[in-house]
Amino acid sequence: MITTTVRVMNRAGLHTRPAAMLVKVAAQFKSEMYLIRDGFNINAKSIIGVMTLAAEQGCELGLHVEGPDEVAAAKAMEDLFSGGFGEQL
Repeated sequence: MITTTVRVMNRAGLHTRPAAMLVKVAAQFKSEMYLIRDGFNINAKSIIGVMTLAAEQGCELGLHVEGPDEVAAAKAMEDLFSGGFGEQL
């Protein structure tokens, strides 16, 4: 089990395009992945769930990953967030 914190770096926050990217990356792994904000655990493989986070630039989210490929999954998610989803920071 890996639990860490990620920060939304891109200016527009976690809007539709980055949310779709996040779900696409999460779906590549067998591990269960959850994003946590204000006490709510959201399945990172659910586009609707990710969109409900309404995570703006600078927002910190908890990331919980558990499963057979958790190390690679957590790294991929951390890289996605730190890279600002390929958008302007």
